[in-house]
Amino acid sequence: MNGIRWALIVSPTAPAQEAGKKLESLIDWVPVEEANQAVVLGGDGFMLQTLHQMLNRRKIMPVYGMNLGTVGFLMNNWHEDDLIKRIESARSFKVKPLKMEVETISGASFVLPAINEVSLLRETRQTAKLEIEVNNRIMLEELVCDGVLVATPAGSTAYNLSANGPILPLGSNLLALTPISPFRPRRWKGAILPDKMPIRITVLNPEKRPVSAVGDQQEVRDIAQVTISVDRNQTLTMLFDPEHALDDRIAMEQFVV
Repeated sequence: MNGIRWALIVSPTAPAQEAGKKLESLIDWVPVEEANQAVVLGGDGFMLQTLHQMLNRRKIMPVYGMNLGTVGFLMNNWHEDDLIKRIESARSFKVKPLKMEVETISGASFVLPAINEVSLLRETRQTAKLEIEVNNRIMLEELVCDGVLVATPAGSTAYNLSANGPILPLGSNLLALTPISPFRPRRWKGAILPDKMPIRITVLNPEKRPVSAVGDQQEVRDIAQVTISVDRNQTLTMLFDPEHALDDRIAMEQFVV
């Protein structure tokens, strides 16, 4: 197809494996290392895993996903009959991941990507106490809570929405800063921030009240501080059927009751 070399990336689940066999003869698939675009079969979790692997390997290519999982918010619907026509007419959406820079109480440091959200969560029965700094200005000296998360527009309908955070339109250049079960201050419901503003969260008394940081599916425990910003050096491209486009799906989530 116009010089495009397609790889087929399939979740190990039985439904995805069965679907993958049905597609084997439709396209001259190549190994991932030789491909410049990919079809991904699985659910949202597998799609996130695949995108993270691309970021880690520095081999980023457009991906067209088909849902063989549960929700499939990041995927197109599964059907095989007109696959070539569908991917040729698909709309592309650019997504920039978050960069999570973590320091632990032992002095270790990590830099990890996150496509949906970065969440900080208490590790024990005791609430977390967090200092929130935005764009080098302390906005909350002490947030007492179960945790807090920073979500991208692509991830704003996931964990962020279940924590009563706002839905962000795709391409809005905004981030959602959402508390998880806040105790003090009781009336703080979170914030919507320009994505050019870095967010730094410091754990207060981290030895007594330990906190973990999770970037999508990657966790670092016993953190002292985390800085979250948009990684403008990396761009992911996701392909969607025109009638199933990601921006429309995110907007329509505001009317789901």
